[in-house]
Amino acid sequence: MAGHSKWANIQHRKGRQDEKRGKVWTRVIREIMVAARQGGGDITANPRLRLAVEKAKAANMPADTVKRNIDKATGSLEGVTYEEIRYEGYGIGGAAIIVDTMTDNRVRTVAEVRHAFSKYGGNLGTEGSVAFQFKHCGQLVFAPGTSEDQVMEIALEAGADDVIRDDDGAIEVLTPPAAFEAVKNALEAAGLQAEIAEVTWRAENSIPLTGDDAARMQKLLDVIEDLDDVQDVFHNAEIDA
Repeated sequence: MAGHSKWANIQHRKGRQDEKRGKVWTRVIREIMVAARQGGGDITANPRLRLAVEKAKAANMPADTVKRNIDKATGSLEGVTYEEIRYEGYGIGGAAIIVDTMTDNRVRTVAEVRHAFSKYGGNLGTEGSVAFQFKHCGQLVFAPGTSEDQVMEIALEAGADDVIRDDDGAIEVLTPPAAFEAVKNALEAAGLQAEIAEVTWRAENSIPLTGDDAARMQKLLDVIEDLDDVQDVFHNAEIDA
């Protein structure tokens, strides 16, 4: 199945995230604590915690830091309790935005998110106002030049829903969230390493933004992503970098 050109936009997003590495440990720790609190501290029995620990390893977080935060979340050590809150809204040109947060102070978080939207040209919406424009799924993206036939054979056998060849040659593998880990492991076992591998909210349709609109949208996203309580931001804008 063919898809639109996404590679440049994906690389742009990855580059912006790389620039924000200072916040990575904070976000990973919160993800570990919420995953452990909800599903227990046993990594073998908790897929969400396994993925969070993988992120921690990728960020070079020491193993004792990981264990200490799992212990805090499961009650072995005293620690802060975080709750997950999702916000939805619109950015420049009507682009849809989902903001996932983890917070110990709901009042502070909603005030900061609302202020960011209103100050930088967006509008904070109500629950469900934009989520219907996204699909919750596992997503693995392979660089242009990767063998589509090889990816398709392995991914579909391992439980993927779809394999998409974008216009620029990148290969996207989409999975049910529960099958993401199995598909990722099967592809890696065959020597196929994805540039992006995550359980995400994938936009069903995109809104191209160029020039001033692209710059304003990027500013809005940067401000939201820089908020202390924000874990992830998903949107359907194709920003002309």
